[in-house]
Amino acid sequence: MRSVHCAAVDLGATSGRVIVGSWDGRRLALTEVRRFANQFRSLAGNDYWDLPYLWQEVRTGLTGALGRFPGLASVGVDSWGVDHVLVDGRGRLVFPPSAYRDSRTAPYSARLARGGINEIYALTGIPNLAFNTSLQLQETLSTCPNVRKLAERCLFVPDYFNFLLSGRMVNELSISSTSQLLDVSGRSWCGEAMAHFGIPGRWFTKPLASTRRLGPVTGVPGLKGVLSILVPGHDTACAYAAMPAAADGSDFYLSSGTWSLLGFESDVPVLGGDALAANVTNERLGDGRYSPMKVCIGLWLLEQILPEMKSRPRTASAWRGLIRDASRVPPTRILLDVADPSLFNPPSMRSAIDAMQRTRGARPPRNLAGYVRLICDSLGNGHAEALREFERLTGRSFKRILMVGGGSRNRLLCGATADAAGVPVASYSLEGAVVGNVASQLVALGAVRDLATFRRLHAETLSPRVFQPRNRSSRRQAMPKPLFP
Repeated sequence: MRSVHCAAVDLGATSGRVIVGSWDGRRLALTEVRRFANQFRSLAGNDYWDLPYLWQEVRTGLTGALGRFPGLASVGVDSWGVDHVLVDGRGRLVFPPSAYRDSRTAPYSARLARGGINEIYALTGIPNLAFNTSLQLQETLSTCPNVRKLAERCLFVPDYFNFLLSGRMVNELSISSTSQLLDVSGRSWCGEAMAHFGIPGRWFTKPLASTRRLGPVTGVPGLKGVLSILVPGHDTACAYAAMPAAADGSDFYLSSGTWSLLGFESDVPVLGGDALAANVTNERLGDGRYSPMKVCIGLWLLEQILPEMKSRPRTASAWRGLIRDASRVPPTRILLDVADPSLFNPPSMRSAIDAMQRTRGARPPRNLAGYVRLICDSLGNGHAEALREFERLTGRSFKRILMVGGGSRNRLLCGATADAAGVPVASYSLEGAVVGNVASQLVALGAVRDLATFRRLHAETLSPRVFQPRNRSSRRQAMPKPLFP
C-alpha cells in the first residue's frame, strides 16, 4: 500500500515534538520534524504556561512536516494531564493558563484531605493530588469569582490545540479523566464532584472517546486537505496505546519521562480504601477502558539538577558516557524518597536532594555521575513498589514490565527497575506517546482496522532490549515508603 503520513504533536511538560509517522501497512517509520523546549514561567509568585510560544512552535513544526511530506494526511495532539484553558464563546482566553506545579492549590488540597476525599474518590476514582484540575478550578473561582461569568468553556491543553487547529471545541475522554471531575462509573461528568468544588458544569461538553475526525485543519495556513484527528489527549493514554502487550494481561506498563506513570489496562477501576491510601488513579484510555495507575516523580529529578552542574551532556555520546560513569558509582543503601513533596518543585533540586540525604544519614553525591546513580536507583525502587502495590490490590501477578518513553533509553534506569522489581524489563526505546498518537490517527483514517491490529503488526517490527533482574536485595530500602504521601 501507499504510505500514509500522520503528524503527531506531542506536548510534554519539558519539551514538545512534531513527529511524522509513515505507515506502509506493516511498518511504522518516525521522522522528527521539530523539537522544542517547554517550561512554565513564573510571574509574581505563580506559574503559567506560554501558550503563544507553544502554538508558534506547533505551527512551524506542522508547516515543516507538510514541506517534507506533501501528502500529509492528518494531525493529532496529545499532552500532559490536568492543565486547562478557560475561554469565552469565541475561544479567547479569559484567564492565564496556570501550570500544575503552582503551589496555589495546596490549601484546597489540605482541606479536601480533612474531609470529602473518600466521597470524591468513590465518585471519580481520582485521589487527592494537589495538581488536580478540580482543585485548580476551585482556587481560580475562589480568588477570581468573576471568571465564572467570563468563561464559557474549559478546554484541556490538547482540547485547546485541537480548537486552534480545527475550530472545534470538544473535551476528549482520556484527558478529561485526569481532572477528578469525571464519573468513574460512566463516561459523563460527575455532577456531585462539580458541585463539591463549585465548578460550573456548563463549561464542559460530554467527553468524546477517540478516535474520530474533527475536520480539516483551518488554523495553519497551507495545511489545506490535512485532517485534524481526535486522538487520546492524555500522553499516557497514547503511550499505553503503543504498548506491544501480551494478550493475557500479565504485562505491567511504565511510561518513563518527567513523570513515571505505572499501571495496566483494565475493564474495571481499582477502587476502595486501600486503593485511595495507595493514591491509585483510575484514568481512562482513549476507548473508555480504565488505566489504573500510580504517578511517581520521574526524570524530573535529573532534568532539574542538570542546570545546577558545571558541565552537562549535550550529545548522545556524552549521555552514554555519563550513564556509563554512573553505573560505575558504588550504590548506596539509602535511596531518595521519591514521594517526598520537597522534590516536587524546589528552588534548587540539588540542594533538596542533598538535604534529604543528610537528614537520612547519607552523604550527598560528589558529582553528576553520583546524582545520576542515586536518582536511577531511587526511581527503580519506586517503580518496584508500584508493581507490588498493584499486585496486592488486584491479586494479579505481573510477569514483566514494558517500558517506553525517554527513560527507556537509559540502561541504568532500566536495570535498576528490573533489579528492584524482580521481573524482566522489556525496554522498547520508542516514543510511546507519539506511536500511540499516530496509531490512533491511522485507525481514524481507516489505514488500520483497529488498535489491536496495529499493536500486532507493529510488535513484529520491534526488538526490545530485555533487562533481567539480578539479586541486589542489599540495595533496597529497609523500610520503603509509598509513592505518594
